[in-house]
Amino acid sequence: MNFSDLQLIEPIAKALEQEGYQQPTPIQQKAIPYILDGRDLLATAQTGTGKTAAFSIPILQNLSKKGRQSKDIKVLILTPTRELAIQIDESIKSYGRNLNLRSLVIFGGVKQGAQEKDLRRGVDILVATPGRLLDFISQRIISLKNLEVFVLDEADRMLDMGFVHDVKRIVKLIPEKRQTLFFSATFPSEIQTLAQSILKNPVKVEVAPVSSTADTISQSVYFVQKDEKLDLLIHILQDKSLDQVLVFSRTKHGADKIARRLHKSNISAEAIHGNKSQNARQNALSNFKSKKTRVLVATDIAARGIDIDDLQYVINFELSDVSETYVHRIGRTGRAGAQGSSISFVDGLDLINLKNTEKLIGKKIPVVRDHPYHTDNLVVEKRDSNNKPFIPREHVKPAGMGKPVHRKNNFQRKKSGN
Repeated sequence: MNFSDLQLIEPIAKALEQEGYQQPTPIQQKAIPYILDGRDLLATAQTGTGKTAAFSIPILQNLSKKGRQSKDIKVLILTPTRELAIQIDESIKSYGRNLNLRSLVIFGGVKQGAQEKDLRRGVDILVATPGRLLDFISQRIISLKNLEVFVLDEADRMLDMGFVHDVKRIVKLIPEKRQTLFFSATFPSEIQTLAQSILKNPVKVEVAPVSSTADTISQSVYFVQKDEKLDLLIHILQDKSLDQVLVFSRTKHGADKIARRLHKSNISAEAIHGNKSQNARQNALSNFKSKKTRVLVATDIAARGIDIDDLQYVINFELSDVSETYVHRIGRTGRAGAQGSSISFVDGLDLINLKNTEKLIGKKIPVVRDHPYHTDNLVVEKRDSNNKPFIPREHVKPAGMGKPVHRKNNFQRKKSGN
């Protein structure tokens, strides 16, 4: 199937051609026709499956047919993070470049003046994070009384970040008569309940997790002991041709530690993760895109929304416990047919994750042995529920156990009156 088979209007079809889009992804093939028909949609789709285009393209087409009738907000797209909100707005502007429609993104962590000014000019499509949206509503800067389409993106991430109650407040402020599009990668019970409360006779669309990697990405594995990973990273970065490198860390603490060590080695680096302020995260991302910063160290949650056209290098400092995450991580490079490279550091704790990842993608990832920290002596190590090295019960000292108490001596001292 090509985009031409989806009966898109010429201005949108032309914009997609300019973006280099030819064939719709599975989520786009399934979702676009239903959204064009005005149906509510319940979609299971992960980041990286093309879901932004899946809802943006038909929304733009439906709005363009009606034309701009007022300055009222017609579409609200609610998303959990500033980075993802910015990316969605950029995509909408790209797909709708030939249309007379206005989109705007609003988020917290910055002064509201510029956003408020843009809102007063009139907006057709508003992309927002929950906190800033509710703030503007409370100030009566935003009214959603004439809203026609509500998109809830990354609903499970909303739950993880504690935004579900904000979402429920927002739903109460929008018209009952509307089209609702609900996207989530997973569906825990609380998300299922939320979906049932805001959708009306929805069409259900499910897309299997991404399980293949682009042929344009050169993949490799470096076997290394855990305490030598930082040394290996610095060794690799001695190659100046790696001028823009995205490094994935499993934890926030780990991301900060990596960035600090790189700084000490005179390698410009910044870390982004959930504990960083939105300003700090956006500045770090902007510096990385402009190549002011050579290395960006990110956790998986913070990496949602990172979209850099010409990124060539991704390094997995640790492999994720979720195999599909590997595909999303390395998919940040090798975009639109370009060449890319990914390197994964594997220690004893990563061996099981490597095996699961290779099973998912259906191929063995070549091992590079030609580096000073290579080892053939890795032993599979297990993790506990807190993602820490598993220690067998027989090796754990029971609570309260320390040096043995010499009760006989104590008794003798009491008896002698000492």
